[in-house]
Amino acid sequence: MLYLIIAIQPINCQQNKTGIHKLQSLYYQNRKTPLLEKLTVLNGIDVLLEKKLHFIQSRKIALVTNHSGIDRNGIPNYIRLMETDSVELKVIFSPEHGLFGEAADGQKINYNEIKELPKVVSLYGGTRKPTAEMLSGVNLIIYDIQDIGARFYTYITTLGLVMEAGAELNIPVLVLDRPNPIRADIIEGPLLDLKYRSFVGHYPIPIRYGSTVGELAESIIENKWVNPVPKLEVIRMEGWQPDAWFDQTNLIWTSPSPNIPDLETAIIYPGMCLIEGTNISEGRGTPNPFKWIGAPWINGKKLSQTLNNFRLPGVVFVPKSFTPVIIPGKSERPKYKNEKCHGIEIWITDRDKYKSIDTGVLTLFSIYNMYPNKIQIRENGLNRLWGSNTLYEKLTRGATTDELLDY
Repeated sequence: MLYLIIAIQPINCQQNKTGIHKLQSLYYQNRKTPLLEKLTVLNGIDVLLEKKLHFIQSRKIALVTNHSGIDRNGIPNYIRLMETDSVELKVIFSPEHGLFGEAADGQKINYNEIKELPKVVSLYGGTRKPTAEMLSGVNLIIYDIQDIGARFYTYITTLGLVMEAGAELNIPVLVLDRPNPIRADIIEGPLLDLKYRSFVGHYPIPIRYGSTVGELAESIIENKWVNPVPKLEVIRMEGWQPDAWFDQTNLIWTSPSPNIPDLETAIIYPGMCLIEGTNISEGRGTPNPFKWIGAPWINGKKLSQTLNNFRLPGVVFVPKSFTPVIIPGKSERPKYKNEKCHGIEIWITDRDKYKSIDTGVLTLFSIYNMYPNKIQIRENGLNRLWGSNTLYEKLTRGATTDELLDY
């Protein structure tokens, strides 16, 4: 407890007669971002259609995709496949959030006939793994979805279930690779303990797992994380490099899900998603989910001062008040709906140094110690997100910050 008392003391800014948050604001506004030459990247779909058509010619295809599955000109992959000679697109499977990214977190979808498209089936609802009936007449499964590089993003769980279905029915799987938008050379967080395997954590990988979806598919095969194992091919990208952020490419950004509107949110998400395991608002129902964190009973100034005193690299925190509301297709049941919340806004000042998981853990630690009688941690929910019970146990027994960040 002594540590926390020290942590919430204001930082001394007397020499400038300026508060810390004003200094942070000035720094953030004046910071110059170096201009880098953008990489010219061909996604797997572009390489497939422009250079490797033989993989799909004379095939009857099941396509697993959503609105993020576009080519370099922004054209949906299913349209490109439907226009390709000697290719029959028989069925389209969509993951969580739907084919068009139209559904909020956890919202179930059922598709009736969609004009001018093959049959569309949701894999987020009663059925999360394609059945033999759904795959009748199919002799190739293509997976093409933009992931964001976080273990609990459910698209990669859908990948594994689709791979299992392909193996059981002897249907090969073709994964069209796309960039890891938050870089594939940065790995953060603990490995998943398979005792806590769930739809938001399917493989023993770190939270920020540091690979592309194609590389992950190959790891699934190599480590036999699904059973049985299908025949797999990956169409790799051309021109991409693992240390590139998405905006350092020429590719078109499409929000991969309703509450990841931009790249900065994707960078913040792996750590701040842990807040979903509590009664604290993670900012759903606002324009800035995961960037705004709070509750009606939090003092935003004190919390921001506490977090700034950790001197975390690449980030500053400022007080923020907000009121979550229902946003159709984005947030149907936000925490503290129509209640004014107080807390923090996260400003990334150097994304190359920013540690997403440490930031999420220390935010949770600070609120837990400042408001022990107000915060509620959903043990099972936090354990599923963290991938084990270690974070919950450390928090509740009063571990030090060093112990918390030792994972």
